[in-house]
Amino acid sequence: MKFIHNMVRVYDLEKALHFWCELMNFEEFKRSDYEENRFSLIFLKEKNSELVLELTYNWDNEQEYKVGTNFGHMAFLVEDIYKECEKFQKAGVEILRPPRDGYMAFVKSPNNISIELLQKGEKLEPKEPWISMENYGIW
Repeated sequence: MKFIHNMVRVYDLEKALHFWCELMNFEEFKRSDYEENRFSLIFLKEKNSELVLELTYNWDNEQEYKVGTNFGHMAFLVEDIYKECEKFQKAGVEILRPPRDGYMAFVKSPNNISIELLQKGEKLEPKEPWISMENYGIW
């Protein structure tokens, strides 16, 4: 398992980019806009390191995020998402979003922090019991 990024939600993208890029020594390296769902994901990399920060900008949100709703999740790249989710499930960890697509899942840490698991490389073939599992809670 390899730690790959933290995600935070931002309500003023221009101010957030100024803060992170001009003041905190990060640079944008990837941006994905999702018009249908009206949000953008902006990935920043700290200059001279491998640290990555994902900014999530919801286009229609006009309110400041409060402490606790501004932090989104930590993301980890895994060799086999099904084996990792099975390990967490056997340990009694809640699976918030099962890996139905063979690529992405969310689990909940003991302190209610969302942990995103992403399959390294290509998606795995979708399979049971994951396909039939429902989402739980929020992440």
